[in-house]
Amino acid sequence: MTDSNALDPEDRKIVTLARSARARNGVPEGAAVRDETGRTYVAGTVELPSLRLSALRTAVAMAVASGAESLEAAAVVTASETADEADLAAVRDLGGAGTPVLIAAPDGTVRLTVSAG
Repeated sequence: MTDSNALDPEDRKIVTLARSARARNGVPEGAAVRDETGRTYVAGTVELPSLRLSALRTAVAMAVASGAESLEAAAVVTASETADEADLAAVRDLGGAGTPVLIAAPDGTVRLTVSAG
């Protein structure tokens, strides 16, 4: 596990935002991404009868829809031990293979950081 206090303040911020989205919406996952200009996009899991998206894919889609050209970092708060490959692919599509993805437990403790590649 990564000491969340040792995180860069901007990375700590996206973990906190992701955790808040998960709790506020009562969904399985919360996610946040930071684009090349420092803007953040926050989302929760989308589960509609006709549309299902993970929190991380939703956050990436929000960034793209808002004109982001790349990502600096991403975070997902989940009960899962790691990120889904499709989530990492979405981050990689916008941010590149080296974009760090912070995987945090529901309490906000960062379990690990993986590369989108």
